[in-house]
Amino acid sequence: MTQVVSLSFYRFDSVIARTWAFVMMGLARPLVARIPGIGFWKLCGSGAGEGFDVKPNINVFAILATWSDLETAQTAHAHSPVLRRYRNRAAETWTVYLNTDTVRGAWSGQTPFVASPPTGAGPLAVLTRATIKPGIMARFWGRVPDISSVIGQDPNVLFKIGIGDVPWLRQVTFSIWPDAERMTNFAHSGPHAQAIRAVRDEGWFREELYARFTLISDEGTWGGRSPLENLDTL
Repeated sequence: MTQVVSLSFYRFDSVIARTWAFVMMGLARPLVARIPGIGFWKLCGSGAGEGFDVKPNINVFAILATWSDLETAQTAHAHSPVLRRYRNRAAETWTVYLNTDTVRGAWSGQTPFVASPPTGAGPLAVLTRATIKPGIMARFWGRVPDISSVIGQDPNVLFKIGIGDVPWLRQVTFSIWPDAERMTNFAHSGPHAQAIRAVRDEGWFREELYARFTLISDEGTWGGRSPLENLDTL
C-alpha cells in the first residue's frame, strides 16, 4: 500500500463558527487521534498572507493527516464524526489527497511522510515546515514580506497558503504548481533563494522539513471552485 497524505482547509465566516474552530484547536485533539486509520496528524491555524504571515487569519484552519491508502483517507473524511462537524460548521472546505515523492527533515521529531516512486509529470505540491529559533524570529519575519509578495505575484502557482501548528514559531507553507520546472524557477530565484541561503548560513531553524508531493485528487471548493481548475489556463 502507498501512504496518502490529506490536507483539508476550512473557512469559517461567522463569529460563532470562528470561535468554535479556535476552541477546537484544543478540544478536537483527542477526537482526531481516535479517527480509524489515521497516522500522523496536525491541527493548524493559518496566516493572512500568501505564505508565512505574522498576522493570523482567524477565518481559515487546516487539518493535515497521513493514511495507509486513499480509500482509508476518503472513508475517514466522509464518515468521521469530528471531520463531519468541521464540514458542517465551515462555509467552505477543500481537501487535497497526495502521494509523497520526496521528503527530508523532521516534524515534531519524526519524519511523517513515506516517499513512493513519482507517478509521472503533472501538478505537484510542496510543503515546507520549520520551527524557528526564538532568537532569530525578528530576522525571519523581516524576510517574509518580500517572499510572500513574490509568490503572490507568480502566475504559475495554482494555490498557496501559510499554516502553522504553533503561532509564529512553527510555520508551514503549502503550494501547488503545474510542474517541477516552474516550481524550481521560483525556489531558486529572488527573495526566496536569498532567504534559503540565510537559513543555511545562519542556522535559523531548530527543526525543518521539506516534502514534495504528487496530487492524486481533490474534493470540495476554495473560493467557489477547485484551485486545480486553473491548470486549464496554464
